[in-house]
Amino acid sequence: MNEHLNQQTESQQQHGRETVQEVSPTPVPPVCEKPSDQSSKEEGETVETLREELEKKTQELRSLNDKYLRLAAEFENYKRRVQRDHAEAIRFGTEKLLRDLLPTLDNLERAIKCGREQMGLDGLLEGVELTYKQFLDTLSKVGVTQIVSVGEPFDPAKHQAIGQVESSSMPADSVVEEFQKGYFLHERILRPAMVTVAKPSEGPGPSPHQEEGSPGKGGEHT
Repeated sequence: MNEHLNQQTESQQQHGRETVQEVSPTPVPPVCEKPSDQSSKEEGETVETLREELEKKTQELRSLNDKYLRLAAEFENYKRRVQRDHAEAIRFGTEKLLRDLLPTLDNLERAIKCGREQMGLDGLLEGVELTYKQFLDTLSKVGVTQIVSVGEPFDPAKHQAIGQVESSSMPADSVVEEFQKGYFLHERILRPAMVTVAKPSEGPGPSPHQEEGSPGKGGEHT
């Protein structure tokens, strides 16, 4: 029995030694080496380069922002100037026409004065005719011309019919008389002419004596 216990004790001791041999030691982490002076210099140069690039981009952004502000101010001034010119063009757009009409007004005043002083119609009529011609010339400069109507075929685009009259000398649907002249503004109708239009004349009807003496349909009188 003692031998059996001794063998068991020796077996346990041997097993313990094997267990200790199998346990591997814990690896020790390597010690970090300090960066060399060359690495520190390169990092410093990189930071300096990035700083310079940032400063350069900042300057470019500031320059572009200044240009944008100047362009925005110039455009605002241009818009105001265009609006002012447009308003003045509308307000004084008829300035040249009115300036050309002033001589016509002067001639009308002279004609009235002549008629009052001379107490005659010849000078007054001559002055009015001259004024009328000058007024037409002024209108023609801005593209206003008269519509020729009398004797022309009736055109509803240019003529406004106020009645029809029988005419043996005018063809049907032609303008017989003009009551108010019409005018073109270039190729556009400024005002249609007010006219009367010819219609075919009806033939004379049977006289009352012929109606009384004519036989009826039933035959002759006995």
